[in-house]
Amino acid sequence: MTRIILRRLLAALPNLAGVIVVTFLLTRAIPGDPAAYFAGASATTEAVEQIRQQLGLDRPLLEQFFRYVADLARGDLGLSLTTGQPVLQELMARLPASLELVLLALLLACAVAIPLGVAAATRPGSWIDQLARLVTTAGVSLPTFFTGLLLAYVFYFLLGWAPSPLGRLDPMFSPPPTVTGLYLVDAALAGDRALWWAAAKQLVLPVLTMAIFVLAPIARMTRASMLAVLSSDFVRTARASGLSRGTVLVRYALRNALLPVVTTLGMVFGFMIGSSVVIEKVFGWPGVGSYAIDALTASDYAPVQGFVLAMGILFVLLNLLIDVLYVVIDPRVKIEH
Repeated sequence: MTRIILRRLLAALPNLAGVIVVTFLLTRAIPGDPAAYFAGASATTEAVEQIRQQLGLDRPLLEQFFRYVADLARGDLGLSLTTGQPVLQELMARLPASLELVLLALLLACAVAIPLGVAAATRPGSWIDQLARLVTTAGVSLPTFFTGLLLAYVFYFLLGWAPSPLGRLDPMFSPPPTVTGLYLVDAALAGDRALWWAAAKQLVLPVLTMAIFVLAPIARMTRASMLAVLSSDFVRTARASGLSRGTVLVRYALRNALLPVVTTLGMVFGFMIGSSVVIEKVFGWPGVGSYAIDALTASDYAPVQGFVLAMGILFVLLNLLIDVLYVVIDPRVKIEH
């Protein structure tokens, strides 16, 4: 297994190289001049040109690229012009916030969508099936920013049940000692129940917003996959053998239906990373998505390039995890190629 994992990581290197090249070229194609932006509207042409020379933007594009690659080889993602901090340091500080949001939303979506899809597949045409259709249609129809604003308006402004949707923690609390960067985990490790509860309350609305967005494809794939498996010969044989309904559904049907669902989870993770940019802006969440958007509006190249590279590495690791899950779910699956 270790050899297979190393082989897959090596095979992903060309993809990451392509991400580096494309991101570098696209950031240079963004309208706007970083030197003019940071020099200010009243700056003279000489001042703008001086800043451009300091940033190295006056050099040929190929030379800029090779300098960027050389810095990457040393683990240097550059400095953010908007914050003045190293990009790698800012990404490492903000990435746990995005991961906490995305992973909790994915867990919530799976906890609802998979049982809902199974129930809809076992009772086609019933009220549960109709409910599943309604939930999935609403999930794909509602834009994430609209859902987030609606939930904040209802549960914070009208009912007052949710805390202020501004960041990861209420201003009355201080962040827990950093261990993982995940506030729920770090607060639990510190044994501070009040802090854990405060962090959990801040997560409710953004997690619910993202979970509604990704619930639809997971539920639909689970239903379709379960319908295909339930009509197969081995399931009919298991039923004819006198096995209980629960055993047939869980051990035989659901286990075989999970493979396409796991594949869908990999694609859904990509959708969630993209939608997290919008959700982070709606809820003032200090994640990597909002960091990249702020840098993009300022034509700040380094944070945008660092964000895309970090997402590329996450996708590589996620695909590797999915391959391993294939083998865990069904040992007959081979991932050597």
